[in-house]
Amino acid sequence: MKVIQSPQFARKIKKFHKKQKKTLDIHIRKIIDTPQLGQEKKGDLKGIFVYTFKIQDIQYLLAYRFLKNRIELITVGPHENYYRDLKGYLKNR
Repeated sequence: MKVIQSPQFARKIKKFHKKQKKTLDIHIRKIIDTPQLGQEKKGDLKGIFVYTFKIQDIQYLLAYRFLKNRIELITVGPHENYYRDLKGYLKNR
């Protein structure tokens, strides 16, 4: 399965340190191996899956969705204002 990054996801991971990126890569591989690992959202986020994981005691959320035979990584970040930013990004796309 092919994995693509949204522009927002690419911007967010540029701010990660090397160790954080390694941990993120491990969790992305888990999602690729088991695509239904995240929790599917309801309502206006229907079709979006959110996977939670920790990096250095901070809980991160990673939003992704399925587009034909691809997984699009939408955004990643801590819980604070996460869903507000995710909805804003999806609305403008």
